[in-house]
Amino acid sequence: MATGRTHRPATRSRGIPEATVARLPLYLRALTALSERSVPTVSSEELAAAAGVNSAKLRKDFSYLGSYGTRGVGYDVEYLVYQISRELGLTQDWPVVIVGIGNLGAALANYGGFASRGFRVAALIDADPALTGRTVAGIAVQHTDELEKIIDDNGVSIGVIATPAGAAQQVCERLVAAGVTSILNFAPTVLSVPDGVDVRKVDLSIELQILAFHEQRKASEENPGAGIDGSLPAAEEPPVVAKRAARNQTPAAGAERSASPDQGPDGDIPAVMPA
Repeated sequence: MATGRTHRPATRSRGIPEATVARLPLYLRALTALSERSVPTVSSEELAAAAGVNSAKLRKDFSYLGSYGTRGVGYDVEYLVYQISRELGLTQDWPVVIVGIGNLGAALANYGGFASRGFRVAALIDADPALTGRTVAGIAVQHTDELEKIIDDNGVSIGVIATPAGAAQQVCERLVAAGVTSILNFAPTVLSVPDGVDVRKVDLSIELQILAFHEQRKASEENPGAGIDGSLPAAEEPPVVAKRAARNQTPAAGAERSASPDQGPDGDIPAVMPA
């Protein structure tokens, strides 16, 4: 079986837009679920709904693959699974190294979805000598001193960084120098890479902050009078009451009236200021 180092997916050379490439895994996941249920064909509307996009966008995306379906029948599920898998490079074996075997790195190593989607965890690497030799998901952890040799021996072109933020850039530079050209970054930092190296960042805290924004917006829509934090403003006096109170106020002894231009002819300040 071919390895990732010698075979690259053809999406860029075929001119498929990045937005379409980002949606292909969504289509593949939906199609795989249909295939597992032995569904032979699917309409663009059904598949679009399952993938969470509109049908017009789906048909446009599939036109880049040269797949237009059959009128009145729809798309052949098995053929689309193969076609999208081939376009994404998933008909090949992609050896992957995971650097940083803390809680997150260990969880990634134990994720069963890698193998079923064309990815093989070739090595687990960590800088902690206490972890060296320890088995995680059936794979012995190796020390970072061996990083370059591991990448070369396994023909690795995809690296996963799950280290603390402070170590991520140095690890990234070593991966790139050793021949890794695609990096999935879980560290909470932005990596600097040379041209020709692709980085995908996964930041759970950012995703949660985006969800918090939407929750706050929904709360404000349900209660338009709420403040930015969802709290209600303090009760205000009706304008008539405020104006009457202002008229009845007696200035303190020796106090001078303000010459504010916002005062009325009798010296009182309007309760509602002009915009």
